[in-house]
Amino acid sequence: MKHKPIFLLAVIVLLSACGQSYEEKVRLSRAERARLAQEEAAALKVAVLPTLDCMPVYLAKQKHWYDSTQVDLRLKVRNAQIDCDTALKGKSVEVAVTDLKRVEHMTKHGVGLLTMGPTDAYWQLIANRTARVKTAAQLGDKMVAMTRYSATDYLTDKALDGVKTSAPVFRVQINDVLIRLDMLKNNEMDAMWLTEPQATTARMFKHTVIEDSRKMKEHLGVVVAGAHLMKDKKRVKQLTAFVEGYNRACDSLNHYGVKHYADLVKAVCHTDGKTIDRLPKYSYPHIALPKQR
Repeated sequence: MKHKPIFLLAVIVLLSACGQSYEEKVRLSRAERARLAQEEAAALKVAVLPTLDCMPVYLAKQKHWYDSTQVDLRLKVRNAQIDCDTALKGKSVEVAVTDLKRVEHMTKHGVGLLTMGPTDAYWQLIANRTARVKTAAQLGDKMVAMTRYSATDYLTDKALDGVKTSAPVFRVQINDVLIRLDMLKNNEMDAMWLTEPQATTARMFKHTVIEDSRKMKEHLGVVVAGAHLMKDKKRVKQLTAFVEGYNRACDSLNHYGVKHYADLVKAVCHTDGKTIDRLPKYSYPHIALPKQR
């Protein structure tokens, strides 16, 4: 029993050490979270979709074709354009690949945007083969998947302009581009607007192309950034480095072709080799900051 005080003292010391260790872990964890949050805030974050028009961003990031001393480039992948734009509006990203109609909508609601340049994105209105629709005039009483206040909404207006249908056309808002394609595969939608590579997949399954934005002479893809970035010298340096990497990726994609980067396309667009083999030729124009243009 004479050793009991010594034993209790040892236990107290041990518990005290454990307590200090736990507190230290909490403190370090909090400090680590703060450091990561600070790095995230300082990085240049770009919102992208699993679509071909975003390939220069994906490729530049994969190859590190930019001055990493100037920019910590981070991609924020979303499956719906509206989610990319919401992030841009809320300033949780600085750059996004989007379309001119979404830009117009955001601008009307007070979002300051900087247009950096066009993409070669195009959309096709593809009808489910089971719907037996071959023209826009046959879309009466049919469901068309699109996104409000976007290129697909505008293109639906244009496709139906001056066209007499037997009944109203029902526009169904399906924002997720991957879900949209799945609904076509599963015969859950009569028609929808798709861009690449989803449009190629739909054509492979013998679904019918009834409209094409290229034939409409509509070029709506665009890369934009928050206008407020131009007031910050550090952000301007980041954007400059991003533009250099983006344009280098464009040159490589134009030279070698998208199929040369099949593994990357497969990974970021969630597609397969058969679709990639059938992709049409796709070109990528350069972008620039306004003062550079």
